[in-house]
Amino acid sequence: MIDLRALRENPEAVRASQRARGEDETVVDALLSADERRRAAIARADALRGEQKAFGKQVGKARGEEREALLAKGKELAAEVKAAEAEQARAEAELEELHRSVPNVVHPDAPHGGEDDFVVLKHVGEPREFDFEPLDHLDLGTRLRGIDMERGAKVSGSRFYFLTGVVARLELALLNMAVARATAAGFTLVVTPTLVRPEIMAGTGFLGAHASEVYRLRDDDLYLVGTSEVPLAGYHADEILDGERRYAGWSSCYRREAGSYGKDTRGIIRVHQFNKVEMFSYVRPEDAEAEHARLLAWEEEMLAAIEVPYRVIDTAAGDLGTSAARKFDCEAWIPTQRAYRELTSTSNCTTFQARRLNVRYRDENGKPQTAATLNGTLATTRWIVAILENHQRADGSVVVPEALRPFLGLDVLTAG
Repeated sequence: MIDLRALRENPEAVRASQRARGEDETVVDALLSADERRRAAIARADALRGEQKAFGKQVGKARGEEREALLAKGKELAAEVKAAEAEQARAEAELEELHRSVPNVVHPDAPHGGEDDFVVLKHVGEPREFDFEPLDHLDLGTRLRGIDMERGAKVSGSRFYFLTGVVARLELALLNMAVARATAAGFTLVVTPTLVRPEIMAGTGFLGAHASEVYRLRDDDLYLVGTSEVPLAGYHADEILDGERRYAGWSSCYRREAGSYGKDTRGIIRVHQFNKVEMFSYVRPEDAEAEHARLLAWEEEMLAAIEVPYRVIDTAAGDLGTSAARKFDCEAWIPTQRAYRELTSTSNCTTFQARRLNVRYRDENGKPQTAATLNGTLATTRWIVAILENHQRADGSVVVPEALRPFLGLDVLTAG
């Protein structure tokens, strides 16, 4: 949730954020009014409880008819207290509901607009010129006997797949390389649960505008995660941390891909299940921007290691998730599509998630303060697409990027 104190001090910043996202800015005034009603209700209930406490001392000293009269008045006062407490509860519930509906305040440097209004920050590497007609990743994976979409559909439905043989080994090598680099950089490896409780999913901001993307197990009241960001954000819920924490979460991930029918249906670009290594950081709010730059740098190091051309984009406000104040995507060149496609993203969620999940740290005075959270993808199944297409040879074999070879034990992928 956004900081209510910051909202009171600078409501125009939140209005500007809503406009940048293409969202309704009148929610700002509604939230301010709800906050005012809640504070007034709390003040009235506190005052009445104070009056009731003082009145109780009077009753204790009174005798006879005076005591009877005071007792009668005490009943009236008790009813007033009960009504005031009920009004306080209603006001707090109304504020909570409205507060949770407001997305994070967008960073002032984030581009305005929607999905197509991103800003390209840089290009790294040049797209390869082939002296043969390159195959797409599915044709390559099929030739390598490593990607089986037909049996995936037979067993689980559309957009599921089997990875087998050298391509399955390639995925594990990629993820293990990500883990090795993350742990070398000081991240703690965590294999996370892939089912989480509703309050954890809601706490990370995934049950708002993007709820249609989430698989829900209604009988168990649990959700399948689309990223280990979710369980890692909940890992320290209701805790006070003694310092920065950095985790690398390894998990299977699940996304319904609602509303994307007919888009990227070929191969393993947009699927319902995949594996991922995700970086997740808890830091002080004043350190969040520097941490965001570090996460992006670690992502770029991984992309350099797989030797593919890529670009970095600053995502426009209207394309940000509910929790993100700013997001950078790294998009790799996909030769057969003649386009850049997202492989990684890193988001600065400021204090938004931690405030919802009550994750705090102690400042220099020992006072608990809300932490900032950030996340960034270090490797995922989709990377196989970029590796296969960019490193293919005319005979259908694929050269393994040098940095991956120690983890894979192969220099070239072949069907044999």
